[in-house]
Amino acid sequence: MPESHEKPQKDSFDTPWKDILEAYFKDFLAFFLPIAHDNIDWERGHEFLDTELASITREAEIGDRRMDKLVKVWQRNGDEHWVLIHIEVQGDRVPKFAARMYTYQYRAYDLQQKPVVGLAILADEEIGWRPSEYSSILWGTSLTYQFATVKLLDYQDHQAELEKSDNPFSIVTLAHLHAKKTRNRPEDRYQMKLTLVRSLYKRGFSRQQVIDIFRFIDWVLRLPEEIDKRFRHEMLNFEENQKMPYISSVERIGMEIGRQEGHQDGLKEGLKEGAAVVFLRLLQRRFGPPSAVIHDTVKSADLASLELWSDKIFDAGSIEEIFAKP
Repeated sequence: MPESHEKPQKDSFDTPWKDILEAYFKDFLAFFLPIAHDNIDWERGHEFLDTELASITREAEIGDRRMDKLVKVWQRNGDEHWVLIHIEVQGDRVPKFAARMYTYQYRAYDLQQKPVVGLAILADEEIGWRPSEYSSILWGTSLTYQFATVKLLDYQDHQAELEKSDNPFSIVTLAHLHAKKTRNRPEDRYQMKLTLVRSLYKRGFSRQQVIDIFRFIDWVLRLPEEIDKRFRHEMLNFEENQKMPYISSVERIGMEIGRQEGHQDGLKEGLKEGAAVVFLRLLQRRFGPPSAVIHDTVKSADLASLELWSDKIFDAGSIEEIFAKP
């Protein structure tokens, strides 16, 4: 079908940003706010203050705040002192944004009596919109609140640097830029997504990092069903050649089956069924059609066993080696 006839896609970024930020918060600050990263005592850990954030949101009545985060961190100077880092990822231009940032700042300070560092990630497409300050002056009283702002569009001219970086948020930023650039252009999006996912295996990421970053890419660079099937087939072949069965659509298929079930038990069963389907496909490609006994063994296995066997499939010399007990 010609691209001009494709049904427009609506991209959603809140959920993937939330997940990847929570999983790789240290990398997030290293990439977007290095001055904060370099002055935090990471050995003491960090804590997402969701309860405190909910309290601030309820009292402030400042709209849909799906991507705000308050994070407790410790400074390197050794004092019993910590700061709150307020983070927003804003996908579209909104009125009174700077005032909203200030509202969070003073309510968080009032709640904890601790310094609050503001950081706004502007993921919109208006190059000239760069709020970074809220100010007010009346009758000799003045107030100015400045916060850090990162504009993702600014990275468009630095894609070569992003492609060389080993920080997960270099890939996150590239994926976000590609999603904006390829909206309603599924073939272009397919090519960019394929290139981006393949690059994960060349950056020295761990298996878990590949899986986590892939989830972000897969969410923001969504494809129409038929093109998505082609993408999954390409990735299956690619992982087989690389002998790195990291993603291979196992979780994706299982999630789709689980969603059809419509409840948590269905989701868990769907994950297992999806893993079994993909593993049987891998077995057939590697060793030919599996026997009825092996087929039944795979179908009745739990998810942990399926993941273990999938990790062994490309290095094993025979089917028997895959199922052999350690």
